[in-house]
Amino acid sequence: MLVRLQSTLGRNDLTEQMLLIPEPNKALSAESVNLIVAYDASPNSHAALDIAFWIAHQTRLATNAQVTVQAVYVVEEDYKHQYPDIFHSAKHLPTLECPASNLSKAVTSVLTQPKLNAITPQLQDKLLAPLQEADKIIWQARSLAEEWQGAFKSHLRFGDVGAELRKVVELEAADILFVGCRSVNHPLVKTLGTNFPSAVLGIPNCIDE
Repeated sequence: MLVRLQSTLGRNDLTEQMLLIPEPNKALSAESVNLIVAYDASPNSHAALDIAFWIAHQTRLATNAQVTVQAVYVVEEDYKHQYPDIFHSAKHLPTLECPASNLSKAVTSVLTQPKLNAITPQLQDKLLAPLQEADKIIWQARSLAEEWQGAFKSHLRFGDVGAELRKVVELEAADILFVGCRSVNHPLVKTLGTNFPSAVLGIPNCIDE
């Protein structure tokens, strides 16, 4: 995949720039390819998603494999710890394969369950704010995927970013995780660890050129 990307861009150094964690020793399927992107709407995660779509497109043209691109957004652990009851209920919404607007409706339903009906409107608004932001971010990823015209899924997870990315990679048997990082020294890459279940690719330095 990286060789085809290098050839298109006329470069020979992308592998050393982009490969942050090498591919583990595991059997790869010739029939399907699963690419996962850690997406948070930042410019770097936009770049990672664009690269994933490009590689997916080239792979689909060059092979007969079914290629799926998936975007994962994680609501971080700190907020979850402030309101454990809310997020215990909301964790039943891990994967979204429907219009993003349904997320807000589902979360509103969670917040109005009988055991939570004592929360004030002000607190409900405060609780909904990061989830509505997640709704917007996932909708944005899905909008970017419209031009891809291939298989696409989006995930909303709650907890530690590194741990949740690992869970999704394992659950989906992903071949590659794309992150918006440029270095193995990035804090996110360090949290993934060296024994990661898929290769991890970042964005190349030459992307600004």
